[in-house]
Amino acid sequence: MHVLNQILHAVATVLVLLGAVPLVVAIVQFLLVGLQRFRHLYEDGPPSMPRTVVLIPAWNEAPVLPASVEGLLRMRYPPDRLRVVVVDDASTDRTPEVMRELTGRHPGRVVHLRRENGGEGKAHTLNHGLAHVLDDDWAEAVLVMDADVVFDRDALLRMTRHLADPGVGAVTAYIKEGSGRQGNYLTRYIAFEYITAQAAARRAQNVLGVVACLAGGAQLHSRASLEAIGGRIDTSTLAEDTVTTFETQLTGRRVVFDGYATVLAEEPGDLAGLWKQRLRWARGNLQVTHRYRHLWFRPWKRRDGHRLGSVLFGLIWFSLLATPVLLGLCSASLLFLYFTDSDRSWELFRWLWVVNLVCYLLILLLSAVVDPGTFRRCWREALLYPGLVSTCFLVFTALPGVFLPLLERAGLLTDDGSPHLLMVCLYAWLGLSLPLAWAAKLLTGTRLRFLAPPLLTLVGYGSMLSACLVAAWVQERRKADMTWDKTEKTGKVAAGR
Repeated sequence: MHVLNQILHAVATVLVLLGAVPLVVAIVQFLLVGLQRFRHLYEDGPPSMPRTVVLIPAWNEAPVLPASVEGLLRMRYPPDRLRVVVVDDASTDRTPEVMRELTGRHPGRVVHLRRENGGEGKAHTLNHGLAHVLDDDWAEAVLVMDADVVFDRDALLRMTRHLADPGVGAVTAYIKEGSGRQGNYLTRYIAFEYITAQAAARRAQNVLGVVACLAGGAQLHSRASLEAIGGRIDTSTLAEDTVTTFETQLTGRRVVFDGYATVLAEEPGDLAGLWKQRLRWARGNLQVTHRYRHLWFRPWKRRDGHRLGSVLFGLIWFSLLATPVLLGLCSASLLFLYFTDSDRSWELFRWLWVVNLVCYLLILLLSAVVDPGTFRRCWREALLYPGLVSTCFLVFTALPGVFLPLLERAGLLTDDGSPHLLMVCLYAWLGLSLPLAWAAKLLTGTRLRFLAPPLLTLVGYGSMLSACLVAAWVQERRKADMTWDKTEKTGKVAAGR
């Protein structure tokens, strides 16, 4: 029995420590960013301005198409080497009228393709456009983007320069949350998320030589690369952009993230819209994980010309997918230890939050360096990103000499100095934050929706993303329909420029 208890305590200890893995992996990615210079991705080389077709899938995009198309045509790129093709997926708004105005204003440079029987999703719409674009030999490259995305004037030139290397098959840009003053607390959370998930993480992936995903709103492909993967976009998953990224690398061509090619995109400004978008993304990532299960953690696959099987890339990928499980196991292990070995549980709890504190302070500092302009706009949301409760834990960890005496005077400490009355709540918090985040989303459809923002602030934006992942697991388990729920756009990016 004693041996069994020792084993259980050892397992619980390991599970508590695993709770810090996602943040530690995030720090590893940030530290890799500094090595990107040695990849020589941005050195001056021969100019590359291939004849490029911009392909825009559109369903009811009348509010955003004029700004997007006009912005593309104003980019610093030879006019005779750029065409814009808008694939209208049977829109029911003013999209056809808007496109008639644009094609009339820019004959030959703007093309309107309409699908009369639409509603099949983004991938089918793109394939309709690709069939048209690849039908002749004019296009040497294809830029796939979303209708609401607004490119910086130099963005395309920065992206096409990488295609001078025949080993590069695709390039993706840094998509920033672009609503600016038109946004709110939620879009500022997303702005900070994109610093970490794109500006930092994808730079780190450049260093590893393997990129997880071409941003759906800004991905440039060479014609040769598109033809090598069949000239079509995958329609069997909800993550067609990620599948395209993997397939491109499986052909032996590299995918590059250019952090200096920046574009602005409109992101959801309410929890219902965010949940719909991230649920689709999470389900797509789960589908990709299963689809490429033969690649994970197989570094010897490098001989095939790609690094999708590298150990570090696998850890990065699965640390995100495993976050809800790790949080739940961490909370459960702390509670188990509390009732069987309270001293050990308290020591582990403190060490867990010391690690979290160090990692998160580094993330904040490095985020401010990677994208200082965006960070200045969303620094408050960055501080509260883990949630108000978790941020309080971090502050407590940083200043125990201040807060422990306060707890002692309040009668919340036992004689040995460890919390007593609050212990169960503290240990259960990591696990409870996910259902509470889910509750915040549920409140958006009720009369109590005014409580959703403060509840999200309490539990944290990260907990909301983890709750979306749990919901995605449930839907995949139930084999729910793969409907492509489009995020509604209102043109806030154009209005904010």
